[in-house]
Amino acid sequence: MGKTCRVSTLCVLCVILALVSIATIVTLWTLALTDHGDVTAPWDSYRLSMDVIPEYYNITIWPRLSPDPNNGLYIFTGQSTVHFECVKETNLILIHSSQLSYTRQDNEHMANGAAALIIESTWLQPETQYLVINLKSKLRQGQKYQLYTEFTGELADDLSGFYRSEYEEDGLQKIVATSQMHPTYARKTFPCFDEPALKAIFHITLIHPPGTVALSNGMERDIANITIDGVSWTKTKFEPTKKMSTYLLAITVSDYTYINTTQKDPQIRIWARRKAIDLGQGNYALNVTGPILDFFQSYYNIAYPLTKSDQIALPDFYYGAMENWGLVTYRETNLLYDPKTSSSRNKEKTATIIAHELAHMWFGNLVTLRWWNEVWLNEGFASYVAYLGADHAEPTWNVRDLIVLDKIHKVFAVDALTSSHPLSSNEDSIVLPNQISEQFDVISYSKVQKLQHLTNFGLFSFFLQTYLNHFGYSNTVGNDLWHHLQMAVKDNNGSLPHSVDRIMSPWVLQMGFPVVTINTAIGKVSQKHFLLDADSNVTVKSPYKYAELQLLKCKYALTHCGMMVFGYWPTLILIQITSNKLFIPMYSFCRAQLLSTSLALRTTSYLSKETEYMPWQSALNNLDYYYLMLDRTDVYQPMQDYIRKQVTPLFLYFKNMTLDWSSVPVQHTDHFFKRMYFKILTQQCVNCNLFRIHPNLRSVVYCSAIAAGDEAEWEFGWLQFKIASVANEANKLMFALACTNNTELLNRYLSYTLNSTIIRKQDATSVITSVASNRAGQKLAWDFVRNHWEYMFTEYGVGSFSFASMITGVTARFSTPAELQEVYTH
Repeated sequence: MGKTCRVSTLCVLCVILALVSIATIVTLWTLALTDHGDVTAPWDSYRLSMDVIPEYYNITIWPRLSPDPNNGLYIFTGQSTVHFECVKETNLILIHSSQLSYTRQDNEHMANGAAALIIESTWLQPETQYLVINLKSKLRQGQKYQLYTEFTGELADDLSGFYRSEYEEDGLQKIVATSQMHPTYARKTFPCFDEPALKAIFHITLIHPPGTVALSNGMERDIANITIDGVSWTKTKFEPTKKMSTYLLAITVSDYTYINTTQKDPQIRIWARRKAIDLGQGNYALNVTGPILDFFQSYYNIAYPLTKSDQIALPDFYYGAMENWGLVTYRETNLLYDPKTSSSRNKEKTATIIAHELAHMWFGNLVTLRWWNEVWLNEGFASYVAYLGADHAEPTWNVRDLIVLDKIHKVFAVDALTSSHPLSSNEDSIVLPNQISEQFDVISYSKVQKLQHLTNFGLFSFFLQTYLNHFGYSNTVGNDLWHHLQMAVKDNNGSLPHSVDRIMSPWVLQMGFPVVTINTAIGKVSQKHFLLDADSNVTVKSPYKYAELQLLKCKYALTHCGMMVFGYWPTLILIQITSNKLFIPMYSFCRAQLLSTSLALRTTSYLSKETEYMPWQSALNNLDYYYLMLDRTDVYQPMQDYIRKQVTPLFLYFKNMTLDWSSVPVQHTDHFFKRMYFKILTQQCVNCNLFRIHPNLRSVVYCSAIAAGDEAEWEFGWLQFKIASVANEANKLMFALACTNNTELLNRYLSYTLNSTIIRKQDATSVITSVASNRAGQKLAWDFVRNHWEYMFTEYGVGSFSFASMITGVTARFSTPAELQEVYTH
């Protein structure tokens, strides 16, 4: 029997409400059709329509550093007023919001000439991460408005947005409320127009417990004690930021202390745990920050635009560091340096990472990419000039030479794969948050390194200066860069064989690089896309069609009957096939089946006479591939014996140089060299006194000791890891624990990564990768990742570096069809 509805006031009201709802939906869909030409509603698009443009935000955030007694969650509450201008008539406001709940959205407290904003309905669109606001009447073009919201979010331990980090000091558990807005997590902290082109000024206020310190991008301007519901709190207001993108906003509340410089313009402060500061672990960072900032102010010919430069070391941080304007955040291992326990590599890492982040204060923060399809505009240049800044701060290190090992060789390896990608992608192809995160890889960071070789050093600096001055506080695309480089060449009476756009467009828009074969006997030049896997199915066009034109003008005498060249123009690597001393890229030719393996391996015969770090490390990097492929075969031990034979003369060389190991080498790279050959030679050191081992050798000795020992040695190492008060020392021990050959211990160590109270989330993928690098642990790590895939992807798949390196690490030894099938079937 069907149901009937008696006509009543309630029934009529229901019908009216239904019709109103339908009319609203029809209106909004009509709006979608009109504005976008298809049937997709505006709130289903991942990109904002740009109908409204923000000018500034007034934001108050109140984190609770103890759990809510009702549900056990750490939370924060907030109030935000965003002032914006309508640039195109609309009755719909889309503002990014993710994992926030709202108690109020209106336009109360209107000021500064803002017009009335009458809201008809609002709802959250979780898939595209919007707060959707439907208005009763259209916003007028050219008119300014403001939107007020009150909201609540969780101060979770997920390392994104506004989150919490925990650490223990003097037996007390302490909480840090901190942030990671990059690239799309500002929307987890407050409703905002969360795209890099929508720059605005931010007025920030933080409410926090008395005795804690609050930090943000601007200097603290007003600190007052207040009472809320009978409880005392501290309220800190900050000076307004410069006009900037949402992803550069930073806020922290902590029990930290700091050291600072005496200079006032800008004020430089290093923040960290009190114990770390008391032990002097922030001193080196403070000492190099001033010289690095001075270098960039001179190099860019633009004064540092802020009143202060804060840098803070965090116990839990997903990335290595983040260039928030005025408040740079770091993993502890990347900012803190302890001369008693940290190695020369740790020191260099601190200097170069600080230089990288400070380079962003101009290249990335002052001038910002328009959209995430051109990440290299921010990261590539910062990666390059970071070495210049570090070289200025530590001129005796010759840091610039390490660009070849640290950047060029690494990007060659990735760009020679079919999984590589162009520097620039189509803007419409990068829209989802995970697609945005995937852009931050070695290609975007390192492929730009050799752009400077198009010009001389002075002209390159001049070009960057004009570019930054012209686009300050705004956004750019790649073509803007080429335009200014072309102008710089013209203004300085320089010349290039072609226009900058013609030269650089193929480099930016095509993935990979060529291998060019030259037969000088008959004058024939041919090229093809270089791929490590010669059998790869590639659909992309062969890159760099103009490369051979430059080769014909090459300054080298092409007198041999066979040559090969590969690399990023204009820095091409020349291989003389008939030469007795061949260069390291020969190994890549072998993997690509262009040359025989025996021919490449013959080049290692000269290593017994080599005493320079760069060729040795390059050779070992390339030989790693053969170790991975052969360490489960009978060839492995003879290979070990051969390399040990080649490195023995080097051991004797340094033994004499260092006065029978009683002193350390003078040259910076010799410190790395010493560690490198000890890694090859050291077999065991079970009963070593940890604090008598030189910091440069500890990671190698710790690993060897745990590998030679068993459960007792492993448990000792684990205890030292748990009580380590220096982040770099803990890091060395963390990696060494993966060196044991006891599979039960390795399985236990892997299981610890599932519990963030035992292994921090930021370190979990590193532990898994370290276990996989151990011959005894590779299969264990692979099975572990497969068995916990959903957890791994959910917890660590938010960014590209960490998760991608884990997948690469656990499959690095795969060399059989059966193992390949395992990857496909999983």
